[in-house]
Amino acid sequence: MRSEAKRILVAEDEADIAQLIDLHLRDAGMNVVHKAAGDESLQLAMQESFDLLILDLRLPGLSGLEVCRRLRLAGKDLPILMLTAKSSELDRVLGLELGADDYVSKPFSPLELTARVKAILRRVSTQQRLSSNCNSERLSCGEFTIDSRTRTVARNGNKIELTAKEFELLHHFAKSPEQVFSRSDLLDEVWGYGHDGYEHTVNSHINRLRAKIEIDPASPQKILTVWGIGYKFTPE
Repeated sequence: MRSEAKRILVAEDEADIAQLIDLHLRDAGMNVVHKAAGDESLQLAMQESFDLLILDLRLPGLSGLEVCRRLRLAGKDLPILMLTAKSSELDRVLGLELGADDYVSKPFSPLELTARVKAILRRVSTQQRLSSNCNSERLSCGEFTIDSRTRTVARNGNKIELTAKEFELLHHFAKSPEQVFSRSDLLDEVWGYGHDGYEHTVNSHINRLRAKIEIDPASPQKILTVWGIGYKFTPE
């Protein structure tokens, strides 16, 4: 039985680029919906169900960064692939820190973009299969209860609001308490790809996660820095 075609929202104001993306993704068996402005893209992403958002960061109206920020603030787990200018490292860093899943720099190869899209969709599918496993959907780690099915976290019964990427980071730590992870490990395993030079993205997410789960974020007791290596989670 053939699986249902993935539904992709493309937020891109350059018509030729949007048409190129549409052509290649449809050839790969996906359904594509296109919007040219940031506010329209945000509204559609909030109202309808998509499997992935391809988001140009230089959109008229709301910028792509603002679209990304508002989606994550609203708790939307929609995977996001950013399109950035080749020289715009700051945009890439900000996008990743706001919760984007990957990026492709313009000008890009349509084959590379299609491969990145497929990689994100495969990763999401794998995470969903793991979440449906009754043995792994609920983790109890010290004071924390982490439910991957509902994507909720509670400390001593009190719910903690986390962004999608903060949840994935904590869940990854909780599956291997006391194990030390380098920043590169976390980029590979939580973000799903390697980005040499983007380790500070991990640092930013760690700091925000600490602010939400630590009693005193300035003196963390749960997510510990292992100097010269990375981080580990100590739930007890």
